[in-house]
Amino acid sequence: MDTTLLIAAAIKIAVFIGITMSFVSICVIFERRFSAIIQDRVGPNRTMIPLSILGFKKDLDLPIGGLTQPVADGLKFILKEDFTPSYVRKFFFWLAPVLVVVPALLTMAVIPFGSPMEIAGKVIPMAVADLNVGPLYIFAIASLSVYGITLAGWASNSK
Repeated sequence: MDTTLLIAAAIKIAVFIGITMSFVSICVIFERRFSAIIQDRVGPNRTMIPLSILGFKKDLDLPIGGLTQPVADGLKFILKEDFTPSYVRKFFFWLAPVLVVVPALLTMAVIPFGSPMEIAGKVIPMAVADLNVGPLYIFAIASLSVYGITLAGWASNSK
């Protein structure tokens, strides 16, 4: 394989991951705002950047409309206690969420995020996987997440 194609593939994968993860955090903010509107309460606008850690006045915070909420969610996710019940099948209990999320992310690989580019005389499509059967691939991969849901029920050892 040509090094130009390898570099292009690496760049496409990095852009794909960046776009997907940015889209996820934006969707979480919108989902919280919409559910706040439905429940008639204030949405995620209370997360602020505390300027007191930089030596400013104690009550001085930088309000930016809840844009630090994904950072707070990420810290909560990283620092949260890892709890696995003793009666579950541990490997499958951890594998089930992966089998739900990975197919959802893989369906985005065939969606082009730009028009084809010409680099060093080669036309490079702006999709991670340039497939002729893209819609069929999306349906096939999306149907695999059902196995993760089934595995989650089986691994939890629920009767």
